[in-house]
Amino acid sequence: MSNRLKNQSSPYLLQHAENPVDWYPWGDEALAKARTENKLILVSIGYSACHWCHVMEHESFEDAEVAEIMNRHFVCIKIDREVRPDIDQIYMSAVQLMTGSGGWPLNCFCLPDQRPIYGGTYFRKNDWKSLLQNLADFWREKPDEAVAYAVRLTEGVNQTEQLVPVKEDIAFSRKDLENIFVPWKRTFDLIDGGYNRAPKFPLPNNWQFMLRYAHLMNDDAAHAAVRITLQKMAFGGIYDQLGGGFARYSVDGKWHVPHFEKMLYDNAQLVSLYSEAYQYTPDPIYRDIVYESLNFVERELTSAENGFYSALDADSEGVEGKFYTFTKDEIMTILSKDEDLFCIYYQIRDDGNWEEERTNILMRTMEDSELASQLGISEKELTDKISEAKKILLAARAGRIRPGLDNKILASWNGMMLKAYTDAYRVFGEPEFLEKAKLNAAFIQNKLMSGNEIRRVYSSDISRDEWSGAFLDDYAFVIDGLIGLYEASFDEGYLYKAKQLADYTISDFYDTESGMFFYTPKTGEQLIARKQEIMDNVIPSSNSVMANNLHKLGHLFDQQNYLEISLSMLRNVHPHIKSYGSAYSNWAILLLNNVFGLYEIAITGTEAEEKRKEIEKYYIPNKILLGGTSGTLPLLADRLKAETKIYVCRNKTCLLPVTETIEAIKQIDNPNTRPGGQD
Repeated sequence: MSNRLKNQSSPYLLQHAENPVDWYPWGDEALAKARTENKLILVSIGYSACHWCHVMEHESFEDAEVAEIMNRHFVCIKIDREVRPDIDQIYMSAVQLMTGSGGWPLNCFCLPDQRPIYGGTYFRKNDWKSLLQNLADFWREKPDEAVAYAVRLTEGVNQTEQLVPVKEDIAFSRKDLENIFVPWKRTFDLIDGGYNRAPKFPLPNNWQFMLRYAHLMNDDAAHAAVRITLQKMAFGGIYDQLGGGFARYSVDGKWHVPHFEKMLYDNAQLVSLYSEAYQYTPDPIYRDIVYESLNFVERELTSAENGFYSALDADSEGVEGKFYTFTKDEIMTILSKDEDLFCIYYQIRDDGNWEEERTNILMRTMEDSELASQLGISEKELTDKISEAKKILLAARAGRIRPGLDNKILASWNGMMLKAYTDAYRVFGEPEFLEKAKLNAAFIQNKLMSGNEIRRVYSSDISRDEWSGAFLDDYAFVIDGLIGLYEASFDEGYLYKAKQLADYTISDFYDTESGMFFYTPKTGEQLIARKQEIMDNVIPSSNSVMANNLHKLGHLFDQQNYLEISLSMLRNVHPHIKSYGSAYSNWAILLLNNVFGLYEIAITGTEAEEKRKEIEKYYIPNKILLGGTSGTLPLLADRLKAETKIYVCRNKTCLLPVTETIEAIKQIDNPNTRPGGQD
């Protein structure tokens, strides 16, 4: 009883291939059928790790009666939002305009010409059946009203996130940063971390801005908010205490009960965040999080070809979180010693510590030193016993039925993970981290690129391996990762590839009229709207990442047009940042770099690598590193000699070269810069 999804490569689409619904993939066949038969289109969007997508599938899409109504009245199209985020953007905007909220599963009904008329997210079975019948009747009886509504709604979709270009020069200042931070900090939860709301999402880029703001503006409140948030997330159920890695969000306000799906993009960004936090304040907890999370990525999300898979499902055996949770009896049976200590450490109770009867989510509430003191044992004895018990339980857990793996390999998320490995290497100096970064960069260049074109999705299944055009986020995050790898290795090949990709992106995505980048290329499929992704969310927006990339590349290559595009983009967005800081955090990072300037630290000579490692022991968030024993970058011209020198430059001016790292640090005019970083 397979439908037309059976030949797709997306794990999410394949999950629906046996539904009685006559699903089509997005494409000419489905769209032509809608036009020919004058039927409404149902665009149903989700992703493989989405719990409520599974619920709606089981309740409605697997039901023959519901499927009959859908097949009779609609052309039903299933879309993996991670493969076609361009389509998701359009219909998510429509649903948000109609209902004030959005999410997945996303179900949007459209005219035969693709313009939306109604939509929502999850619907219960009876509500869904009623909606299907009502919309079919509405289209049959009042088509003119449907068309009139679609016209207005499509106009709204096209105007969403549309900015008015700012042409005049703006002199950014510390006051602009204060105006953003002051209203923003009122939303902090200074007890449990994050924001005063539930559910709680990690939002790593928000806290990366706060960390940098705390340092550059010497603001203790910002630093306190970051420290509380990072510790509470590390101790909470949102973090996999046995296997490492973070779930997508917690459903409560205390990071206790996760929505158990694990996404590559969250873990990549959180590795970068905890690495940077350790560089600022070397807390051993941050180091543990980075190492354990990278072990998780290596163990469960890395392909044999050194690409990174997309996600792990929330469910196993049809139950959310079953793979990750334990009853106390299970723990007492698995552990032959120190089981009582383990239960104290991770808050394990006979009756369970969440709503599922007798089920426990592993979480911590105390520092090791505090708990060891309460128990009358040394901290080392405590941590040694807990570490051994974790290994035993992790091995036992590995024998369970595993959550589903979404084995899509996406360019954008691989770019993030590449950057995460370079960030971790720069802070901790672990050679394996650099090696993993280089292997992934080779995979991206060999499997996800053709010349300067990127493909969004890679499949190791040759029979289904079709070229998939990339979007702005694919280019932006790959460029970011390659810049990071250059700064970690001083191999200019990575930086020149980043520059070539940036030039290609400007030619195919940049809109000179608005001064921003479109999400889709001018050579891509023409949809009912061509969107510009401006606001930062759980992932920074593709425009903000490109603006930061161009700011760095402009300095590294002394290329003025990159700097002008980046500055123009920031000017356009600047009026909106202070009203909603958390939705513009990556733009706020760019603003920080404009206000405080970027330090270009060039390290040349035979000891360049040693000096680079010494520099990385200091937290200097507004810096770029370049150098080595060879190179062609403008700032290295006539400076590549055997004798090791460190040049600190800013605003096209270099101070006198020095030979010792501490002397270079003294030239950086921030009194808060102090040693952190590598042990």
